[in-house]
Amino acid sequence: MARISGIDLPKNKRGVIGLTYIYGIGRSTAEKILADSGIDESKKVSEWNDDDLSKIRGFITSELKVEGELRSETQLNIKRLMDIGCYRGLRHRKGLPLRGQRTRTNARTRKGKRKTVAGKKKATK
Repeated sequence: MARISGIDLPKNKRGVIGLTYIYGIGRSTAEKILADSGIDESKKVSEWNDDDLSKIRGFITSELKVEGELRSETQLNIKRLMDIGCYRGLRHRKGLPLRGQRTRTNARTRKGKRKTVAGKKKATK
């Protein structure tokens, strides 16, 4: 089983797709890793030998930030924005979208489940 950066890569997938299971590695980065390691992109993860795995591991550890290190850096960046009180930090603190999206409708992913507010009662004559 191929295990890189604490992640078990799926055996039945192509190498390029298998590497994307690691947080911080997308398609283009996976292609670059395999090209620099000299491994064919169409080769499945199960077909990699120990030499191929060590080349990939070496490249990832020396060149890239992945998994825990990247997650913690992202959280620190968000915390910094919140501490300095900039617009993006305030939006993070309130749990609203940060990049100019509308919030009157939509934005349910950021805002969470709807909290129904009772309507205003009509005045009697």
